Amino acid sequence: MGFSRGDLVEVGSKEDGFLGSYYEAIVVCQPLKKDYIVQYKTLLKDDQSGPLTEFITHSELRPVPPVIPVSRFNLNDQVDAFGNDGWWVGRITGKIGSKYFVYFESSGDECGYFISDLRVHQDWIDGKWVCSK
Repeated sequence: MGFSRGDLVEVGSKEDGFLGSYYEAIVVCQPLKKDYIVQYKTLLKDDQSGPLTEFITHSELRPVPPVIPVSRFNLNDQVDAFGNDGWWVGRITGKIGSKYFVYFESSGDECGYFISDLRVHQDWIDGKWVCSK
């Protein structure tokens, strides 16, 4: 699957400490056959002067996943939690009041989130979304 200028995408990070995170971006252009320039929606340049623009390979991109409406999550559901400017893959470990607690295997951290900051985890496999729920 190719992407066109203006497409909304997510960039999967392969950097240590950021593995399992995805950042929303817009395709600016495709200067080479399998490479793109994207502008992030939430990440800023080092000097904070504006959105970060970066050269990304096709293998690091995926379309934005479709929204799957949910009214609640269950223990051990795999989710994406929005924090630190991106989506991070984790598992529901509990709920207290209106906060769900999510454990992130990549970092060993557990944090609380409102349902509005969670989504059902989906994987982009062979050009199709595969739901984890």
